[in-house]
Amino acid sequence: MKIAFLSNTDYSLYLFRLPIMRSLLKKGHSVYAICPYGDKNRALRDNGFIVINYEMSRKSLNPFKELKTIKSIYEAIKDLELDLLHTFTVKPNIYGTFAAKMAKVPVILNLVEGLGSFYVSNSVKNRVVRVVIEKLYKIVFLLSNRCVFVNSDDPKYLIDKKIIPQHKTTIIKSVGIDTTLFDMKNFTKEQLEQIKDKNALKDKIVVLMVARAIWDKGVREFYEACEILKAKYPHAEFVFAGNTDEGNHTCANKDFLNSGCVKWLGRRDDMVELTAISDIYVLPSYREGIPRTLLEAESMSKPIVTTDTVGCRDVVDDGVNGFLVPIKDAKKLADKIEVLIKDEKLRSKMGAEGRKKALKEFELSKVVREYLELYKKYLRDKK
Repeated sequence: MKIAFLSNTDYSLYLFRLPIMRSLLKKGHSVYAICPYGDKNRALRDNGFIVINYEMSRKSLNPFKELKTIKSIYEAIKDLELDLLHTFTVKPNIYGTFAAKMAKVPVILNLVEGLGSFYVSNSVKNRVVRVVIEKLYKIVFLLSNRCVFVNSDDPKYLIDKKIIPQHKTTIIKSVGIDTTLFDMKNFTKEQLEQIKDKNALKDKIVVLMVARAIWDKGVREFYEACEILKAKYPHAEFVFAGNTDEGNHTCANKDFLNSGCVKWLGRRDDMVELTAISDIYVLPSYREGIPRTLLEAESMSKPIVTTDTVGCRDVVDDGVNGFLVPIKDAKKLADKIEVLIKDEKLRSKMGAEGRKKALKEFELSKVVREYLELYKKYLRDKK
């Protein structure tokens, strides 16, 4: 069978879909990566996938450019005789479905990993864009066979608004986490001390946040929580790892990130090591799909303080493996971080519960199995 994955970046396919795509390849399917050209094209080809590029402007809302994108996707897939196309993120979901119908692809699956930044605030622009997205999604979900969601809140919202019928929804929580890679058993006490020394964090309680440096991730609240707690707990080090996106108006600038008491590391590629040396993991995000960073922390037995919002509450059971706090509330965020700073036994207990939850609900092989079963159902029905 010919199975294609359509995304707005090659990087997201490489980072989040690789295990599923590899499993399909091992089963003898031809696997296509349909994506704009990027620095992961070669890596995808090296894994045995057929890479076909199309053109798309990720930030454009110009309708003429969007029509050009649909045409570009159609040209990329029209001669492939695909058996199944799986699309990811808003634009590929919408434009990919239209293009796939034009190309007569028999099975079209969508994936909504979160409704996106337009659902965070109620600005006039966001409300207008939401109306457009929902009208387009209503058409898309009529045309596609099924949509996968990663949390329970997003499908409920779309079902309640009669944008998608319930029978066309499936929940597969997250893209999964490799619990063998993100495992504290991989590190000795001596190794952890060396990593802390390397990062100038010796003898510190490390309060870690990892995210893109945009306001919607709760960067401001993390910095404010640090200001509240740092003088009282000088042995606690607040660390933020995440890159800026200067072209994004919602991005924190470098002056802000270098101000205050937070140790800003910028972009890092050693996330397993950084997570390993953290004692408390924080993500005060306003809205998520299922945040991968929380899964990494949970798998590595770290207690989590995050917000009681879409996506985050699917990962954390309040009072069990961490704490949930209201969005945009730095004071309550600081209060829960303080509880964990003061109580090492509680940190250990919550971390252990998080590891159990990661193994039970988010383990990579389990998630891959669920996707393979979904594809098998539609490919079997197609025969």
